[in-house]
Amino acid sequence: MTTNKLVEKYHVAAPRYTSYPTVPYWDTDNFDTEKWVSSVSEVFKLSNSSDGISLYIHLPFCESLCTYCGCNTRITKNHTVELPYIEAVLKEWQLYLELLSEKPVIRELHLGGGTPTFFNPSNLKLLIKGILKYARVHKQAEFSFEGHPANTTVEHLIALNKLGFKRISLGIQDFNPKVQQAINRVQTVKEVKEITHLARAYGYNSVNYDLIYGLPLQTMDGLISTIEKVLKLRPDRIAFYGYAHVPWVKPGQRRYTEADLPSSVERQNLYEIGRKLLKEGGYTEIGMDHFTLQSDSLFKAETTGTLHRNFMGYTHQYSKLMIGLGVSSISDTWNAFAQNVKKVEDYIGIVNSGQLPVFKGHILNEEDLVIRKHIINIMCQGYTSWDLPEERNEALEEGLKRMRWLAQDGLVMLSSAGLHVTPLGKRFLRNICMTLDARLWENQPQSQLFSVAG
Repeated sequence: MTTNKLVEKYHVAAPRYTSYPTVPYWDTDNFDTEKWVSSVSEVFKLSNSSDGISLYIHLPFCESLCTYCGCNTRITKNHTVELPYIEAVLKEWQLYLELLSEKPVIRELHLGGGTPTFFNPSNLKLLIKGILKYARVHKQAEFSFEGHPANTTVEHLIALNKLGFKRISLGIQDFNPKVQQAINRVQTVKEVKEITHLARAYGYNSVNYDLIYGLPLQTMDGLISTIEKVLKLRPDRIAFYGYAHVPWVKPGQRRYTEADLPSSVERQNLYEIGRKLLKEGGYTEIGMDHFTLQSDSLFKAETTGTLHRNFMGYTHQYSKLMIGLGVSSISDTWNAFAQNVKKVEDYIGIVNSGQLPVFKGHILNEEDLVIRKHIINIMCQGYTSWDLPEERNEALEEGLKRMRWLAQDGLVMLSSAGLHVTPLGKRFLRNICMTLDARLWENQPQSQLFSVAG
């Protein structure tokens, strides 16, 4: 079967698997804050001294709405919102610190959004100093933030670098002016070049660009031109995502219609030419949607088998406990997930009342833990094994029956001991993982929950 035929066959809604179970399939009835607090405390005691913890801080504010974006954002030009929000995040951090038996060792810290560089550099310093005041920093810690090329300043770079930040991720998406106007995300090549050079000059050793294929009004020539410009700027990492069209979740995407989007075949061709150009430009494909130079830590992690995936995406470091601070943030103890409330006002109000702002979550059972392990292995290493007798549960067996169809199409190689993703199958990692997704197959959605794979 040709690649185009396979893309057509597997062009179905599928999760991106930053977690398992995925959020729509969390068993919220079996979750409460008391169970969550217990899980955090137990896992922290077991893992802090060896692994440290990861922190994700969600900074939701943006001055304008990028219509392609699926993140939880608050659009405003009123910068007086900064300080009350930061104060609430620091209060939430204090609530977690009260649960911990010793000073947390921070292994990874990421500022996401929204637009973290919406915040004044002095307020970001206040935030990070407030976090670090009650923690120790691991000697191999990695601090990173997301920046908009049009509003990230030298002051941002200097302030955050002095606090330990060495990685920056810039949202580029596409340099074509028509596409930028359609998605309301405008930045010039000159701006991106300048902020990239400044970041490196001020001590950042890793620069990531986000690019998206399948955007409205995107053309083959336009994408080729964008990638050619990106290759000249030589970022250390490139995330090359497929656009997720979910207007039922993000009404801003109704600014354009499906008629403005590339067809499934055109989308496939955009991906293939982008992938080809990036590889020819000296980048290696890592996991799903990521391309890196061989000097990058993600490349080294995949080579050594230490690549990991969590709600922040791919990382070369693993910590069992990930605490998400801020509105809508998701936390993970490996045995449980919890998500904060999604409205800024609700979040600030709950934190100021002295309560954790968690509103839903999931406690993983033994079946979940087995499936989660295999999905992460597939997403990170391209293979997994099930040689432990206790892992051969009914859910896995049912998943392997479904996996046979993918084996027949040449996407995976199956054996009695495990599974290997083929070079062809790397294009379909979401589909491969979906065959093992017991909770999805047990409760087929009546409406579309996820973006389309491919």
